[in-house]
Amino acid sequence: MKKNLKIWSAALLVLTMSVGLVACGEDNSASSNNGSGDGTIKLKVYAQHFDDDTIKPFDYAVAELKKKMPNVEIELDPAVQDGGQKLKTYAATGNMPDVYLADWSVLQTFAKSKNVEVLDNYDTTAEFKKSLNPGVESRLVAPDNHVYAYPETGIEFQMIYYNKSIFEKVGIKTPLKTIDQMADAAKKLKAAGYVPMSIFAKEKWITTAFYNGLVTREQPRGFGALEEKGVKALPEAFVTAAQQMKQLQRAGLFDANATNTNYDQASSLFYQGKAAMFVNGQWEIYSSQEKLGDQVDWMYWPAKDEATYEKSKYFIDGSGSPQGYAVSANSKNKETAVKVAAFLASKSAEYRYTQLGSPIVSVKVDKPMASNVPAMMQRVVKELLPNAQEYAQLLSNTKIQNTINDNTQNMMVDNFSENDFVSNLNSTLNKEN
Repeated sequence: MKKNLKIWSAALLVLTMSVGLVACGEDNSASSNNGSGDGTIKLKVYAQHFDDDTIKPFDYAVAELKKKMPNVEIELDPAVQDGGQKLKTYAATGNMPDVYLADWSVLQTFAKSKNVEVLDNYDTTAEFKKSLNPGVESRLVAPDNHVYAYPETGIEFQMIYYNKSIFEKVGIKTPLKTIDQMADAAKKLKAAGYVPMSIFAKEKWITTAFYNGLVTREQPRGFGALEEKGVKALPEAFVTAAQQMKQLQRAGLFDANATNTNYDQASSLFYQGKAAMFVNGQWEIYSSQEKLGDQVDWMYWPAKDEATYEKSKYFIDGSGSPQGYAVSANSKNKETAVKVAAFLASKSAEYRYTQLGSPIVSVKVDKPMASNVPAMMQRVVKELLPNAQEYAQLLSNTKIQNTINDNTQNMMVDNFSENDFVSNLNSTLNKEN
């Protein structure tokens, strides 16, 4: 899942922890007929709906749904970026929305607690599979060969954005190709009064994504290499990446308050010209280009030396994990909810392709692409994607993933070393593999 929305209240988190998932099997779904006898089916949909990149595709899909299925009425429940805690609370209280947007981590949890409908045998799923773009099957079919959700996007990835005018003003040559160059740039930018790189490290996934970007310079499989049987200690590429991440932190690349910074705060620093760099997914292109115009561009992940940089720059820091619109196993209108989930995913993809000019969508779109594609997305389309050599692989082991998430966030603070990182990961790998 991406971006930041709101901070879910402490009270809700306490409720989540205390209640657990004991009520996960209760049938108390949100859907209903309206009681007026006109055949209207109301479905509660939990979806991202907070900026142009999320509101417009969703609203377009709902508008198209009204034409296709006029008897269906959508009640939007805006999603929050909280690691799935709100959804888990819904599951624990038997109050699941009929359709919900979820990532692989949440889907794994709900598959075990039977809060997600397995979509394998629906005709809708067969039709959705036929419409997929080549190479994105991993977004639909999970590692256990089941289908749990319909994706709207293709394989997304993380990038480093930078403000060209700040780099020119401080006298730093771009792009930064090596770790040493980035560390040196961090010192110069900090001395000039800028936050070198803004990062919303209050969310663990972004520190994990940053670390994975460094890993992929020498291990293009990324985290996927960590769950092989017999891997009981971090391979060299992962140790090197940990050392590099700590080198950058010690050079002042990240703000001292990074772990208390959310997406709104981090992006605001970048948009206001107070931060020279920003790390986020490729979806950030639209907002950054809108706020900064021609001042902003993206760069490839740095490597240990320029030779490695040139060899590895087309290794992509992103993996095709299952994600998308899922359906509650307890929905009172399950058949309709399945059709609606697939429709919302397909039409959201259609909007992203035709209106935003994004080629990173799940399904084929038989309509022309937008003509006003942002310059940074044009670089992605013409330069990056045609040359992409390999995508990072999915890590399905939740214990290893959680250890990485916790410890990459810890790397943002002074009193946590690369040795601590390696020790903690080795402990988990030794138990899991």
